[in-house]
Amino acid sequence: MNKQIKADISLLLVTLGWGISFILTKDTLDFMKPFNFIGIRFLTAFFLSAIFFLKRFKDLDKKTFKHAVILGTVLFVGYLFQTIGIQYTTVTNSGFITGFSVVIVPIIAIFLLKHKPEKSAIVGTILAIIGLSLMSIKPGFKINIGDTLTLISAFAFATHIILTGEFSKEGKPILIGVIQIGVVGFLGLFSTIFEGGFIIPTEIIVWKNILFLATVCTAAAFIIQTVAQKYTTATHTALIYITEPVFAAMFAYVLINEKLDTQSIIGAILILIGMFNAEVFPNLKKYFINKKI
Repeated sequence: MNKQIKADISLLLVTLGWGISFILTKDTLDFMKPFNFIGIRFLTAFFLSAIFFLKRFKDLDKKTFKHAVILGTVLFVGYLFQTIGIQYTTVTNSGFITGFSVVIVPIIAIFLLKHKPEKSAIVGTILAIIGLSLMSIKPGFKINIGDTLTLISAFAFATHIILTGEFSKEGKPILIGVIQIGVVGFLGLFSTIFEGGFIIPTEIIVWKNILFLATVCTAAAFIIQTVAQKYTTATHTALIYITEPVFAAMFAYVLINEKLDTQSIIGAILILIGMFNAEVFPNLKKYFINKKI
């Protein structure tokens, strides 16, 4: 088994973990408030990651720390709105709307980096917006507040993807990844003052969920993602990440019997097509033209 296959399998396992994370998050929020949950999850992940990469901290500089703080703040906004939003929508909707962030990356890049979007990205965005509307707007033009909040998180995650790509070129990726996790955790911890203060949960099921989310879906995911993407292609990575909302829907159906109506199914399919068109198609095109991917 070559390094690329191992990298692809690793990324697929990460995406699988992210898929089930939606259910675990929704379940845990029955016992905890959003800021408290984010604080404990990310601080746990930070301390585990920091111990693992302790020796690298001797290379920390102001620029790397600054970039990590910026990324951590953006990531906190994303997880905040996603965590609050999932309380008012379905696991499946949360998964697909979060996946919408992949589609809007090229669009946000226009404003942040002055990148000219490819036609495939524009078409993909239009398809995904139609799909998003079908999933979120029900008869009578009723818009679910949870879907709206999750959509805000998608824009934050898209911004995070773009900034990560830029900052990783200039700094130390692993240190940035570890520190930004800590930033999210400390912002969550500080923000608990708006919920009545920090509370340590006592329920066993809550700690099982948090430990899985912190180790597998946060700490390990960031480490694996950083290493694996050195050995696989942009096309493979994009294709693998598209499976996240599919896994979320699959786990929601199998574990909590959550089903989509016909309108939502059509919307979900359009979002997937939009994701493929925005991220995978351009890379496939480059592959056949330049043989560089």
